[in-house]
Amino acid sequence: MSLPRPLVRIALIGTVLAGLVAGGAGIASAHVSVSSPDASKGGFGKVVFRVPNESDTAHTVKLAIQMPPKTPFASVSVQPVPGWTVTETQTAVNPPLKDDDGNSISSAVSVVEFDAVAGGGIAPGQFQEFALSVGPFPDADSVSFSAVQTYSDGTSVAWIEPTVEGQAEPEHPAPTLTLAAASSSEGAAPASSSATHDHGTATADSSSAPVSLALFFAILALVVALAGVVLAWRAFRRTVSS
Repeated sequence: MSLPRPLVRIALIGTVLAGLVAGGAGIASAHVSVSSPDASKGGFGKVVFRVPNESDTAHTVKLAIQMPPKTPFASVSVQPVPGWTVTETQTAVNPPLKDDDGNSISSAVSVVEFDAVAGGGIAPGQFQEFALSVGPFPDADSVSFSAVQTYSDGTSVAWIEPTVEGQAEPEHPAPTLTLAAASSSEGAAPASSSATHDHGTATADSSSAPVSLALFFAILALVVALAGVVLAWRAFRRTVSS
């Protein structure tokens, strides 16, 4: 069975990585990175890929993101980016996945590809963020993606190298996302809610001191400033009188 075109492209780029790096002379060292405000083990969340343009002369015109092949996501949705089109590639998964409703899912998104509209893209000295909503995340400490960044001059950079703990960071590390611990179960909600309420009260009380202190210094600064104005005015009057 033939692989989808984006997967073939990623495999080829991974194979000829050295050649592509050599062809990308003049490219700096900023990395394609991934972050999330809410990714946790077993949960759903938003993942944001930050893509800096590393070329001094060419635009970034394409970004292909490969989902983790060993732990495919049952759900993948794309946040539209003005000036870019999106193509999703589906791949069969075996065994099938389960969604939130318990339905069986026999295929999942394996590659999301963003293409800049003609004449557009990420200009030199700029960056762009691309966001996906995915899940559920695996029960793991982190999850890595592969990404291929293509420039208007035909050069590409494959961000696919694994980062190994205790070793120096590779030249083209794969974007890796650290996952937070799984959220508490619903059974523990009442206690958690009570603790949150107490903590919120304590936070409000403790925050009043810094606010009051800041207000005190603001008033003090105003008084000093007014005193300076008064002194300056008196000195001016003495000068005029003399």
